[in-house]
Amino acid sequence: MVVNHGRWPHGSDWLCEAAFECYLPLLETAHRLVADGISPKWTINLSPVLTEQLASPEFQKELSFYHDNARRACAESREHFTREGQKEIVRLTHFWEEFFERMWEMHRRIGGDIPGTFADLQRAGHVEIITCAATHGYLPLLARDESIHLQLRTAVETHRRHFGRAPRGIWLPECAYRPRYEWTPPTGRDSGRDRRMRPGIEEMLAVYGLEYFVADSHLVAAGQPMFLYRDYIPLKEGRRVEPVAATPSAEARSPYAPYRVASRGGTGQAVAFFRDPRSTVQVWSREHGYPGEFAYLEFHKKHFPGGLRFWRITDNQGDLGTKAVYDPDVAAQKAGRQASHFVELVADTLARAKGDGPALVCSPYDSELFGHWWFEGPRWLEHVARGMARAGLPCMTLGEALEAVPPRATLGLPEGSWGEGGDHRVWLNRDTEWTWDRVYSAEAEWVGHLAGLTGRSAPELRRVLTQAARELLLLQSSDWQFLITTGTASDYAERRVAEHYADFKRLCEMARALEAGDPLSSDAAESLRRLERDDFCFPDLDPAWGLGAPAPQ
Repeated sequence: MVVNHGRWPHGSDWLCEAAFECYLPLLETAHRLVADGISPKWTINLSPVLTEQLASPEFQKELSFYHDNARRACAESREHFTREGQKEIVRLTHFWEEFFERMWEMHRRIGGDIPGTFADLQRAGHVEIITCAATHGYLPLLARDESIHLQLRTAVETHRRHFGRAPRGIWLPECAYRPRYEWTPPTGRDSGRDRRMRPGIEEMLAVYGLEYFVADSHLVAAGQPMFLYRDYIPLKEGRRVEPVAATPSAEARSPYAPYRVASRGGTGQAVAFFRDPRSTVQVWSREHGYPGEFAYLEFHKKHFPGGLRFWRITDNQGDLGTKAVYDPDVAAQKAGRQASHFVELVADTLARAKGDGPALVCSPYDSELFGHWWFEGPRWLEHVARGMARAGLPCMTLGEALEAVPPRATLGLPEGSWGEGGDHRVWLNRDTEWTWDRVYSAEAEWVGHLAGLTGRSAPELRRVLTQAARELLLLQSSDWQFLITTGTASDYAERRVAEHYADFKRLCEMARALEAGDPLSSDAAESLRRLERDDFCFPDLDPAWGLGAPAPQ
């Protein structure tokens, strides 16, 4: 959550960039396809914490402010490069001005309601919206089942409130999965001592009616994992990560079919779809795939003040000082040709995969790849949808695929993620251990208060513990460890962890005072109001959701 936590470089500007460069272009693309009789059939994860921010009045104010700054940047950059005599860049200032005005008009046309517009597309059958853990918490490393219940129940309830129906599927944060086994915290004071049988993630999903998730292909095919963020967000200097060996006991299975997943001795199951390595690396990788095309817009080089990008990738040397000026027309032509190649790749993959049953290609990507990191991405997606229609290749959402391609036999999956090494090392390492110490401490304290709330009519205590639950959820975001490990915004992430932990501890002090029969002091009451205003997500949150009662259908 970035709204109410600063603007630049790591605050609400992140979200505004994503809205202008990713979500609004995706909606524009989907509407254009539908108008031409082509249903995109995308499966889109709109995470609960993202949706809450996109729907908030505070975000609308921030987006308007960002739009004004973008217009100003176009005018000021035009004046600067006119004085410099750089006519090609002057033309690009008009290109950016038209882009921002077109996206702002799109925003105006949909009444500023990005989530609601995606919901309209879902109701018409053109997309399927799935959920994620409430704040993108890294589920396998959370120490308490109550935390996982809170992440999942909050996700389902928030999704239902915004989109009018419960989600069928979930994007597990970082594709991180853990089967049922006797688990102990990997760090902290209880490491090696607190051993408890923990349910498999699929058992927790079943409680909330979540039918399917997406896993990384190396979990089913016993292959080497690929860390697809490396080309956009490399690990910080000095951090060396060894590749993980394939699971020795894993029998190689096809990633081109869904499987029922259940842990031995477990009580629930879900269906897993697996990421196709061929098509995924082709779209994710700047080194080996389409986004590294030299004609495409360079993500890393910006002109300041204003932050506009005027240069193309040019080469693979990484020297930003040698970048040539961007040509949108040439980039658009490249996107069309590469989309044709992708359609041929999918057709070839399906032909190879057809063996003892129907095959499907599941190609998941981070939404911000399309438009934000890879500016030409939405245009490429449009060409792909049109190419698939011309080739007669059926596209379907994951929910539709669940009906069309029956899951194969039940299997057990090993623990893992789609991160570097295929395990948890990006999120748990020497640089991030201290964050987990705080998460585990907060989990234990919150569960203790939660037990005392059961059966009591204490509105003020419930209000305090509800805000404590929000701070705990925000503390659990896996983004903090990711930013620390990669070094892209480690100071910001460390500050956010410290802030949410401190706010959580302050709320627990209030809870203890109320439990002892003391009233809230005026300072405590003001702190509570401030936190409710700043960290406003999940207005219907009930701390009792952590107790694991299933959401009503």
